[in-house]
Amino acid sequence: MTRQKKLFPSTGRPSESEPSTGRSARDDATRHRARAVLRWYDSHARALPWRVGPQAIKDGAVPDPYRVWLSEIMLQQTTVATVINRYQEFLSRWPNVGAMARSDRDDILAAWAGLGYYARARNLHKCAQMVVDVYGGVFPDTEDELRKLPGIGDYTAAAIAAIAFNRRAIVVDGNIERIMARVFSIETPLPVAKVEIKQAAETLWPKSRHGDFAQSLMDIGAEICRPKSPSCLLCPLRKGCGAHNAGRAQDFPVKAPKAEKVRRNGVVYALANGKGEILFERRPEKGLLGGMLGLPGSAWVDNGAPVLGKDAPAQVQWSHCGDVVHLFTHIHLSLDVYTALAPKGFRRANGQKWILPERADLPTLMRKAVDCATSREENKK
Repeated sequence: MTRQKKLFPSTGRPSESEPSTGRSARDDATRHRARAVLRWYDSHARALPWRVGPQAIKDGAVPDPYRVWLSEIMLQQTTVATVINRYQEFLSRWPNVGAMARSDRDDILAAWAGLGYYARARNLHKCAQMVVDVYGGVFPDTEDELRKLPGIGDYTAAAIAAIAFNRRAIVVDGNIERIMARVFSIETPLPVAKVEIKQAAETLWPKSRHGDFAQSLMDIGAEICRPKSPSCLLCPLRKGCGAHNAGRAQDFPVKAPKAEKVRRNGVVYALANGKGEILFERRPEKGLLGGMLGLPGSAWVDNGAPVLGKDAPAQVQWSHCGDVVHLFTHIHLSLDVYTALAPKGFRRANGQKWILPERADLPTLMRKAVDCATSREENKK
């Protein structure tokens, strides 16, 4: 605790060794760091489709909270390069929160296919509806109110409050975690260090331009203070960076050993009809790929293998065409893929539908399984 107090002293009240009026040397150094970061941002800010740049902000432009929210949700666990094109697609289909609230949830889930972490897509619809129904179509502008919305946690609430409304919210994403861990040489491993890192960020945070400052740190983390081979000589924070001064930038942030992935197994069934369509159904709301379109199949079990045919959509002779592997954050999943032609008189169950495989909006795992099934059928021809 003593070390933490030394690193992150309160900025709201002077210590006994400082006068109660005037600025301390520490405060001056902090202001200098913040100004250096903002000057860098003014010259080097990335041009992103959801961002209102620093010059536009100075000219009086105001960020659209809907666009900020949409981009922040899409960027969770997904790279900027992946999101840029998909963001534009979403914006063209749902240009405002009202349009998204009125949309069919399945359309949003289908458009989300391939972006992963599908609970985000379900919460997009829920959040849009709550903003319209409870807040009259206007996003709340405080962290406390934003956290009440579906899919918005501490980080996202802070990011929206700072970027969309210029609130003094301390925004800490993965890039900013890395910067703070290096600047302050924080030896505590992640994720335990998160509180310490946020305290560090607060000591650097300026009294104005909160959205610009948050985005400047994001850009520095993405382009300069990278996980590997950081370009320290280009960094506006290098003079006060403990890791750089010690030649230890690569040692931070310290991370706890990764837990071994859980291994699970399952079976999926690709049942085809005479038109070349495949039978699909929606997965249960809760769990991995919740609410997404997929092939009928078994539960995913931790040990052993599911019983073949038990959860099949039809009692026919199934042919094994191969297996597909997919890595989730904490799960290594292997699915055996079986194919068959629908028997004469087959009737699909409620919620199931026939779709041409190339027209099905599928998450990556199910796309792999369908590709496995269809390539097997192509090879038979």
